[in-house]
Amino acid sequence: MLNRQTAQIDLAEVSKSLSGKRVMVTGAGGSIGSELCRQIAQFNPEQLILYARGENSLYHIEHELAELLPTLNRVIIIGDIRDRLKVFRIIDRYQPQIIFHAAAHKHVTFMELNPDEAVKNNILGTKNLVDAAVHHRVESFILVSSDKAVNPSSVMGASKRVTEKLIESKAYHNSTKFGAVRFGNVIDSRGSVLPKFKRQIEKGGPVTVTHRDVTRYFMTIPESVQLLLQAGAMGNGGEIFILDMGEPIKILDLAHDLIRLSGLEVNRDIPIEFTGLEPGEKLYEELLTAEEGVRATKHQRIFVAHLEAIEEKRLLDQIQKLDELANHLKTDEIINELQKIVPTYVPNRSFANEPLSTISRKTKADVIDLSAVR
Repeated sequence: MLNRQTAQIDLAEVSKSLSGKRVMVTGAGGSIGSELCRQIAQFNPEQLILYARGENSLYHIEHELAELLPTLNRVIIIGDIRDRLKVFRIIDRYQPQIIFHAAAHKHVTFMELNPDEAVKNNILGTKNLVDAAVHHRVESFILVSSDKAVNPSSVMGASKRVTEKLIESKAYHNSTKFGAVRFGNVIDSRGSVLPKFKRQIEKGGPVTVTHRDVTRYFMTIPESVQLLLQAGAMGNGGEIFILDMGEPIKILDLAHDLIRLSGLEVNRDIPIEFTGLEPGEKLYEELLTAEEGVRATKHQRIFVAHLEAIEEKRLLDQIQKLDELANHLKTDEIINELQKIVPTYVPNRSFANEPLSTISRKTKADVIDLSAVR
């Protein structure tokens, strides 16, 4: 369905970076976080620390790891990255040398409706981890970011761009090597379009597509994590890594392919309906801003965006203001402050006063999947 071969990684380099190390994964029960745990476990870490707030998802990955590698030294922690005191104490107790930060709210529509949550979880939760990593001299910190951070049209994308700026601000004057990796869409992750299409086909349709011309970059879950581990092994600090995800794929073509692969015919068996772009959604995603530019790395599928000069004190003051606004649910002010921090953020807020039933009626329960926010 991707119409390309998946990427290969330098196993020796990744093994050298992870073997014998204490590694912490946040959002460890999610699609990316759990796959990170599976792959990291294969490289014989000294200890694997799984940190997430969803007990059911943690239960599943813990039991999977217990069956796969029963001798793996693993620590299971139910916790919220917004709990600053706990984040500091956990990192102090277990002294991870490497942190992969995959915990985030990712649903665009939900973050448009709850921008305070994007601030609290995505931005302030990341800042808690970054501060703890600096304080406890963690060797390496890798943020899972998104192509939605580039010229964002959504609160979620803007929040991820703020976290990238936080990573860039730490580039030169900390013992911890900070880096971020921009992902596209992970093709079979929870809450993504492919499982939604599968459910709709099983019900007899219709398959709902927001716009006939909408495109997205896609990767498989294992491929995305392999490149994430590779980028983490290559990092020198302050980089934003861009993954070559091939050509963008039309969502309409994806719907056609999945219907055919199900042994059915488009329209005759399963109709396709166009529902209109969702709040914060763009026709296409981008990998770079106009100002960034890119340079190659030794891996042909991984590139590095040119660093932006970040005034750290100003950024921290702006994040503090976002915290205060989020505490008081000041939605409009949050949007305005995000635009100040991320000048390329052009919000689409025309829906802001509509009820959720109006916004989501075109896709019914298929859009509303609370398990996908981690």
